[in-house]
Amino acid sequence: MPHTSANGYMFSLLNKDGELGIRFSKEVQEKYIQEWDSGLFKSYNSVMHGYVLVPTHMFEDLDKLAKYLSQSYDYVMSLDPK
Repeated sequence: MPHTSANGYMFSLLNKDGELGIRFSKEVQEKYIQEWDSGLFKSYNSVMHGYVLVPTHMFEDLDKLAKYLSQSYDYVMSLDPK
C-alpha cells in the first residue's frame, strides 16, 4: 500500500479504494474527525487506529492538505525512533 514514512513510522497512506489516511495524535484525531465530519481510516476492512480519513472535499485545497501532512510528519518525528 502506498504510504509516507519518517522516523520509522508511517504518517499517511492510501487504501485499495484510493482513500487517504493521515496519522495524528489521539487528541488531534478527535478534533479533525469532528471538524472534517469524517472518521477513522480503514484499509482492507480494518480500522487503522491513529489515522483519520481525509474527505474528498479536502483535495480542493492542496495547500491546506499539505499543512495537515506536515503536522502529521511533525507528530511522528516527535515519537521515539523505531
